[in-house]
Amino acid sequence: MRRRLINSTLAVVLVVIAVFGVSLVIVETRTISTSAQESVDLEAVRLVSIVDSRLLGGERVTETILREQINGERYAKVEIPGRPTVEIGVPPEGGVIRGSAEGEQGETVTVEESRASVTRELGRTLLIIGAVALLAVIAAVLLAVRQANKLASPLTDLAETAERLGSGDPRPRHKRYGVPELDRVADVLDASAERIARMLTAERRLAADASHQLRTPLTALSMRLEEISATDDPDIVKEEATIALTQVERLTDVVERLLTNSRDARTGSAIVFDLDDVVQQQIEEWRPAYRSAGRAIVCSGTQHMRAVGTPGAVAQVLAALIENSLMHGGGTVALRSRITGNQAVIEVTDEGPGVPADLGSRIFERAISGHNSTGIGLAVARDLAEADGGRLELLQQQPPVFALFLSREVRVRKEPKKTVR
Repeated sequence: MRRRLINSTLAVVLVVIAVFGVSLVIVETRTISTSAQESVDLEAVRLVSIVDSRLLGGERVTETILREQINGERYAKVEIPGRPTVEIGVPPEGGVIRGSAEGEQGETVTVEESRASVTRELGRTLLIIGAVALLAVIAAVLLAVRQANKLASPLTDLAETAERLGSGDPRPRHKRYGVPELDRVADVLDASAERIARMLTAERRLAADASHQLRTPLTALSMRLEEISATDDPDIVKEEATIALTQVERLTDVVERLLTNSRDARTGSAIVFDLDDVVQQQIEEWRPAYRSAGRAIVCSGTQHMRAVGTPGAVAQVLAALIENSLMHGGGTVALRSRITGNQAVIEVTDEGPGVPADLGSRIFERAISGHNSTGIGLAVARDLAEADGGRLELLQQQPPVFALFLSREVRVRKEPKKTVR
């Protein structure tokens, strides 16, 4: 591209120089020739006037007297009737420029000058024009190189930016070049880089959320299958198989929830549901794991509460809190239900050491963990709660108390209509 810009600029300059240079040469040639002819004619007229004045005064007209009145490079011939011809200088050879004039006494003066002088003058003029043209060409080349670099360097940068985007580096450069068209391309590339970065972040987040949220139902399903394989009692097999099917349904719900959140984090299917059913389901699901760890999980508080939300999402939030207590807490884990205003609250607490003081305000941030875990579970639980219009908070650090707030179904009592008699 640089070569094309330089060649095109140079071609334009050469065309302009050729057009104006040729025109200038023609004009200068005519001007120099005309000026030389006029000078010779004036010389002849001046000599005639001198000869006339001497003839009228009865003075002699000789070569010595007239030689001082004429340019030394010119040749002059004075023809006076009845007198010898007076010649001044040497007749030029080759082409000449001739001028003549007649006096009042009948004399004729002819002045000649060699065209070589005109040619020399024209050569000096052409040399000056050529030097100016050469300087113009050099200036044009330098300007073309500078302009080509100014235009080609941004294109190289933009190409490198596009290549970086294609190689998986979506960092925007925020570099502008002072050229509206190139700046527009840079704006589009930066906007594309930001969109790609958001997409990559969303994909990585989805992968992390999926690996974390699918782990719990898969672990529960694995425990049920182990119970089935370890017993020969048909009743226990049937019971565990039923629970396993429930786990499969929950696993399906988790997958659908993940896909829905990946498309739109605020798209929910909130319904009115019985909160006790979700709490009991989670307790039954996690009781074998707590029993294996020598711990207990219990529930208490207000019963028969109906909340507004997505049962699967609420179950995932509670599962994250219960698993967090199993992994990082200690003693008995208690789930307490209560009502505050128009909200249903489920608190999850244990008898462990609690949340470190330096992590209290950041416990729901991703990759924040005090026990070398992934730090994803509580962040995912908070997102799920907020997607259903609720919220997840840490009410107390030691002992830890996590609270899930959900909108509660409020039944409006209808007053009987009064009959006016």
